[in-house]
Amino acid sequence: MRAKRVLRIVGLVVLIAIALTFAVKGLWNWLMPALFGLHAINFWQALGLLLLSKILFAGFRGGPGGPMHWRRRMMERWEQMTPEEREKFRKGMRGGCGPFAPPVDPPKS
Repeated sequence: MRAKRVLRIVGLVVLIAIALTFAVKGLWNWLMPALFGLHAINFWQALGLLLLSKILFAGFRGGPGGPMHWRRRMMERWEQMTPEEREKFRKGMRGGCGPFAPPVDPPKS
């Protein structure tokens, strides 16, 4: 029973990898030659590009905490803040992305 489950998971991982590789290949061949004059790539090059991006951008995580570790850590930080620090944080979050966001307090005329 356990071997059947392992084979099923391995098969699912392989199918997902193939689908992602075809997606990377399709997007690359659609965008990159037209935008930057680069050559089209084949399946194996797309798989290599996918693995390289995984290594560079995601690393080899798998340690304790899982994907929700950041949320737990943020909640701990929030609990340690004073009410003034919390309000300052809220105002900063409302400020948005630099000069493109609307001002927090509208100017008085």
